[in-house]
Amino acid sequence: MQAIIPSMPLFAAFLAASFVLAVTPGPGVFYIVTRSATQGRAAGIASVAGVALGNLGNACAASLGLAALFAVSSMAFVAVKYLGAAYLVYLGLRMLRSNPAAESGLGGAAPPALATRRIFADGFVVALLNPKTAIFFAAFLPQFLPAGTGPLGTCVLGGIFVLIAATTDSCYALASGAVRPWLLRGSALRSIGRYVSAAAFIGLGVLAAMTGQRAKS
Repeated sequence: MQAIIPSMPLFAAFLAASFVLAVTPGPGVFYIVTRSATQGRAAGIASVAGVALGNLGNACAASLGLAALFAVSSMAFVAVKYLGAAYLVYLGLRMLRSNPAAESGLGGAAPPALATRRIFADGFVVALLNPKTAIFFAAFLPQFLPAGTGPLGTCVLGGIFVLIAATTDSCYALASGAVRPWLLRGSALRSIGRYVSAAAFIGLGVLAAMTGQRAKS
């Protein structure tokens, strides 16, 4: 492991940088906060697990060179980016059409097991279909790896980063879940919360599709 884990000063810098990046809100944090505030802490923790697994998949993809493909191929980058954006819009539309009491647990009870599994899967897909995350791992992690470290080093540091992010994301989920009782006070508030969440997902999808365009040579 000494050939994979950097020296202590460099490793400490990696941990500090990872924490700062993890607490900085992004699409994953937004997804977790929205699920937690509208569907409760159990839904928030399920979304944390899904996002973490998707991020870990991106870290492994970066170690295998998939991020390099996104960096050199505009077609591959844009295709995956649009898939992720379309999925966010789909989540917003599905939320608009759903029964908030039966499907999302806004009636007062915790979300059903099926809904929890769907929340986990949605978080996984949202995080995985973000090519910018894979490129981030490919650019960020090598700065802290010893010279000559292979793909395993990227996976190890990527896994550590994902653990740090999952911890901070869980804090976001627990804090946001505290808002849910307020949303349950009346049917009007529940409807407003659903519409705001749906509009936010759709807006995030549109924003994801419009930003991050690769510069043409």
